[in-house]
Amino acid sequence: MKIIDMHCDTIMSHYYNREENLYDREGHLNLKMMKKADALAQFFAIYLMRPEIDENGPYSLFEEMYQLYLKQMEQNADVIRPAYCCEDILRNQAEGKMSSVLTIEDGVFVEDHIERIQEVYDKGVRLITLLWNFENSLGYPSSDNVKEHNLGLKPMGIEAVEMMNRLGMIIDVSHMSEGGFYDVAQHSKVPFVASHSCARALCGHRRNLTDQQLRTLGSKGGMVGVNFAPFFLKDDSEYAEISQVIEHMQYMVSKAGIESVGLGSDFDGIDDAGEIKNYEGYIRILEHMQTVFTDDEIDKICTQNAMRVMKDVFGK
Repeated sequence: MKIIDMHCDTIMSHYYNREENLYDREGHLNLKMMKKADALAQFFAIYLMRPEIDENGPYSLFEEMYQLYLKQMEQNADVIRPAYCCEDILRNQAEGKMSSVLTIEDGVFVEDHIERIQEVYDKGVRLITLLWNFENSLGYPSSDNVKEHNLGLKPMGIEAVEMMNRLGMIIDVSHMSEGGFYDVAQHSKVPFVASHSCARALCGHRRNLTDQQLRTLGSKGGMVGVNFAPFFLKDDSEYAEISQVIEHMQYMVSKAGIESVGLGSDFDGIDDAGEIKNYEGYIRILEHMQTVFTDDEIDKICTQNAMRVMKDVFGK
């Protein structure tokens, strides 16, 4: 089965550690591992780390990391190529290449310049995670405080949703408040995703989705990518187990539907991937999936659900 993983923080790690090449770098994910595990496409996030945002602002940090990303795509053009739609992914596959879909984690870069969404789209960004763990000009993050968790999108957040719909960009609600989630569900005319989240019923972390959120996501044609962080998989856990990942997949399928569950590892954004270890762990995950899902269901979770959402949003 081909793999489409909807979220990793490898570009951030690569930037922070000043690594030389994405092909064989140390960490959870590199291109060599992706080839071995039969990857089709990887969503690479430019994660705008708050401690790294200096006086030049978040958009400047985006530009720095974007240039690094472009350099890596050029260096490794023999194995991976950027993709801006489903047709690109299929074309790259036909030519024996993996695909990279560029994303941004944290809409903080927008500030009070809504036109920046158009600018990053023109640079190839095809998904924006609207919030991270801090309030920004678009809305509010998830919170253990019930009142704060119910806060919705700000006016600019609603404008961002409408603009992203027009442009053909995927809206990602991972990290977002529950109130913001439902505002996106109300205002978005196309499917949206929680690229790296798990089920709240199985693990009570504020970042995880309630049953109602999962049902809403499914009814809107969206999808959730299961996150491999141990503290999203099991309360008070410091070690991720493959059985826990499978359990969250099964549970989210039962609430959102088989068409609305996918993969969102959060590789290089989590401290320890436990027994999954790194991207090659997908080989073992697939082996375990075969004990509880049919081949058709595995194909949907690993590949086709993400392809469908991309086609619904991008238009091709």
